[in-house]
Amino acid sequence: MVSASFRFYEELNDFLAAERRYRTFAVPCAEGATAKHAIEALGVPHTEVELILVNGESVGFDRKLAEGDRVAIYPRFEALDVTPLLRVRERPLRDTRFVADAHLGGLARLLRMAGFDTLYDNRFPDAEIVAIAGREGRIILSRDRELLKRREVSHGCYVHAIAPEEQLREIVERLDLARSARPFSLCLCCNTPLRPVAKAAVLDRLPERVRTDQERFSTCAACGRVYWEGSHWRAMRRMLDGLLPARGGEAAPVNATAGSAGSTGSPASG
Repeated sequence: MVSASFRFYEELNDFLAAERRYRTFAVPCAEGATAKHAIEALGVPHTEVELILVNGESVGFDRKLAEGDRVAIYPRFEALDVTPLLRVRERPLRDTRFVADAHLGGLARLLRMAGFDTLYDNRFPDAEIVAIAGREGRIILSRDRELLKRREVSHGCYVHAIAPEEQLREIVERLDLARSARPFSLCLCCNTPLRPVAKAAVLDRLPERVRTDQERFSTCAACGRVYWEGSHWRAMRRMLDGLLPARGGEAAPVNATAGSAGSTGSPASG
């Protein structure tokens, strides 16, 4: 066994036992244990870590710990430029795309509402979520620490909030997504891009009041649902107004014909 001291910073402390938060503490580590093994043994998924310093030197997850090592572990940096230092991942993902675990269906729907490609199926086993993330370059969203600790997972976020709206705010703020949002551009059910559709083409599928009150519609080619800017759309718009930056007088860019929140399914959607 070797003894090393650890200090975790900022939100990483949320994963620690109360007596270890915001302070330096020493723990025994197995001979040959890596930084990743030690960090996760203390309860912190490696996906939450952006930078590791051992004795002041930037290292990767595979650094083996030695007697007396001083280990400092940092989360994702938002204000401090650490580009001269070695981060624990080779590069960020090119596109911000997600796969959510079985407990985050509400968050998945809200991320789609904001325009972020998010896969979700409550029947996905953990192994399938990991495989999808690796194959398609997606960030895993989960409240399961053990899932995020898997060796094959390179990009993931532990979701701290419980309510879906607070979860959305947490992810948008943590990953700085506000300026990348494209609200109401994806089907909330299929995660497929919406396209404008003429009113005449869907008239026979609309409730009577919608035929009278609405003029702009969009549809999903995958499930056939039709969307319009109804009361549900306005409620979602208000939620996004408080989260996304204003652009040109609006809270976020919205396709001129792609409202989503009043909707109707078609026979083709099954």
